[in-house]
Amino acid sequence: MHKLFFAGFFLFATISVGKSQVTGFWKTIDDRTGSEKSVIEIFEKNEKLHGRIIKLLSGATYTTCEKCSGELKDKPLVGMIILYDLEKSQSGRIDGKVLDPNNGKSYSCYLELESPDVLKLRGYIGVTSLGRTQYWYRVD
Repeated sequence: MHKLFFAGFFLFATISVGKSQVTGFWKTIDDRTGSEKSVIEIFEKNEKLHGRIIKLLSGATYTTCEKCSGELKDKPLVGMIILYDLEKSQSGRIDGKVLDPNNGKSYSCYLELESPDVLKLRGYIGVTSLGRTQYWYRVD
């Protein structure tokens, strides 16, 4: 019983540490132009990770989600949740969904820390080979 308790505690601690490593503020870089676009805050809510735009940078070309549909149509990008339902998978990745404000579409995605200050985000359709990768950089 004692071993079971410690095994459960270790598993919970490992999952919590994995999630907390990606929490914080990240500067996004456009993978096509190389320009700095925004600052995203990744935070935990209801045992899942989410990310919202908290600041637009000089490389941002628009301030509202013109191509979004439904309730997000023409809403300001600042404050918008663009990462949602992220959970640590069995493979150790953090899987969930990402909204691309450039085209208003949502995609499956995963996050992986390349280093403590570099986050890899891969957005894809169906399989990971059909997608795009961006690298985000931690902001102090």
